[in-house]
Amino acid sequence: MKKIYHLSTCSTCQRIIKQLGGGEDFELQDIKTEPMTAEQLDFLKDAVGSYEDLFSRRAMKYRAMGLHEKKLNEDDYRSLILSEYTFLKRPVIIIDDEIFVGNAKKSVAGAMAKLGIE
Repeated sequence: MKKIYHLSTCSTCQRIIKQLGGGEDFELQDIKTEPMTAEQLDFLKDAVGSYEDLFSRRAMKYRAMGLHEKKLNEDDYRSLILSEYTFLKRPVIIIDDEIFVGNAKKSVAGAMAKLGIE
């Protein structure tokens, strides 16, 4: 399976998808127009280890909602990601049995290496 959870209005997501061959071989899911389901999120959590690893503290709403002042647990991360798409660290790239989360150089390089792209 090849899938990318992304935000179509995010220039970083667009750049990474372009680096990965324009997404031609991928199923693309824009999380704003097609929200992630609980089942999809739980699958990702099982693969990466925790909801916290999928949670973006860079989202504008993180500070606006005062979340930076709270101690969040796994249930909090799960419900926040499901309720507000901006809390998912993007993009999330699934290539066969590997998942690459976020836009860090290491993550993108890993996805490119898995695809054989230099």
